[in-house]
Amino acid sequence: MAPQTCTIRLTVNGEPLVADVEPRRLLVDFLREDLGLTGAHIGCEQGVCGTCTVLLNGASIRSCIVFAVQADGAEVSTVEGLAMKGEGEAGGELHPLQDEFSAKQGLQCGYCTPGMLMRAREILAQNPDPTPEQVRAGIASNLCRCTGYQFITEAVLAAAARLRETKEVAS
Repeated sequence: MAPQTCTIRLTVNGEPLVADVEPRRLLVDFLREDLGLTGAHIGCEQGVCGTCTVLLNGASIRSCIVFAVQADGAEVSTVEGLAMKGEGEAGGELHPLQDEFSAKQGLQCGYCTPGMLMRAREILAQNPDPTPEQVRAGIASNLCRCTGYQFITEAVLAAAARLRETKEVAS
């Protein structure tokens, strides 16, 4: 007997998609295995570590504890979408967050980095001029075993400054 499937319609990194998924398929598995978007890592599989963090309608979620069917009608943003530009055109310039994580050494092994980047993106969308304390509080939900968070905090603050400068120049 073939497994039951549900049809979902969602937008992933700006691209509208229609897919048939099993009702119990996790969003992280759908993204990684069905769409080939392997940036969201699988860590604890309990929603604790944050390596699988993606944005669902702009809010960070743990894709390891969300079913793909729960994303029906939603917009999903993954780390692969950060460096995209134009209408789904991949390979654009790095997002300031990605650039500053590299420049400020906010990554070491890199396992937590995609989740940290997506969480940082949400933090800056909510507050474009955060204090170091606000950044630390915001990223505290994502675990990193390598960096001690100081370089990550510095990278987020530097990216925030760049993004504010870009918006002021564009005005």
